[in-house]
Amino acid sequence: MKFSNQLIYWYLQKNRDLPWRKSKNPYFIWLSEIMLQQTRVNQGLAYYLTFTKEFPTVSDLANASESKVLKLWQGLGYYSRARNLHFSANYISNELNGKFPSTYDEIKKLKGVGDYTASAIASICFNEPEAVVDGNVYRVLSRYFGIKTPINSSAGIKEFKKLAQTLIDSTQPGTHNQAIMDFGALHCKPQNPLCETCPFNDSCIALATKTIKELPVKEKKVKVKKRYFNFLVFISDDNKTVLSERKGKGIWQGLYQFPLIETEKNVSKETLQIENSSEIGLLENLVLFNEKEIVHKLSHQHLHTKFWIVKKGNLPKNSINWKDVEKYPVPILIANFLKNFNPSNGYF
Repeated sequence: MKFSNQLIYWYLQKNRDLPWRKSKNPYFIWLSEIMLQQTRVNQGLAYYLTFTKEFPTVSDLANASESKVLKLWQGLGYYSRARNLHFSANYISNELNGKFPSTYDEIKKLKGVGDYTASAIASICFNEPEAVVDGNVYRVLSRYFGIKTPINSSAGIKEFKKLAQTLIDSTQPGTHNQAIMDFGALHCKPQNPLCETCPFNDSCIALATKTIKELPVKEKKVKVKKRYFNFLVFISDDNKTVLSERKGKGIWQGLYQFPLIETEKNVSKETLQIENSSEIGLLENLVLFNEKEIVHKLSHQHLHTKFWIVKKGNLPKNSINWKDVEKYPVPILIANFLKNFNPSNGYF
């Protein structure tokens, strides 16, 4: 209890002023927690404000099209989060009559919700003593207690959850959870933690043993795969182009892209023309837009990308006007290309 008391005392003085903390509405807390997975607060904040304005209730989110949800999510990455939000909003709205589940066990049944998110919502909104364990919590606990079990191992996940559960203040679990997350984000930072002014510096094992930089321990990462993407940006005489929706369960599901040719390595214009043709025809008038390939880094793969401008007299009936391209949800890789590309500049 002493640990929790010190933590909460620090939090009451140093906590971040965040809009979702002004509410106990589980919909808002859920939205913020999903958005902040793999995302910094300063990046996710603008998206949170946009979503809550556009979809003030879970029913509003449920009634929106997936395409609109993905468009508003554009640039935040990990798009499965947005699809899961939309799916679960429909479930809450249609199966639960718009009432958000109110226990850890029920919340965890929502698609895309794991232990951490369910613990956060249950503790903050419904005062259920479920301890959160995220990256910040792993760091604080591993350093303070000197734990060297890898945090991304099954043994580590169990060990840290069990420890966190013994430390939580059951009388104010939501405050305790937010306190330890803020403490990790603001004070016990990954680099240059503020050890000199730390309220735990007289009892922190990592500080005493000079192992702060070694903790927390992670097992080796999965090998990163290289992929080579060649996007064909068609431009017709009447200023139309081609976009298609990505299907299947791979990256960017539900987003739109230009026709794509994936190759085993970086290829030249000549190789692309000789070895490939698209459903739209031969690649005769072909110009490379970016002389230096763009490397777009995802968690387990790096996309080495080229955008090829393809001049075409006519395009199929399913082509779209260039001015309508911005209406479609696209990966940030393509969104960045669109910011720098003007089809009227004359590439041929």
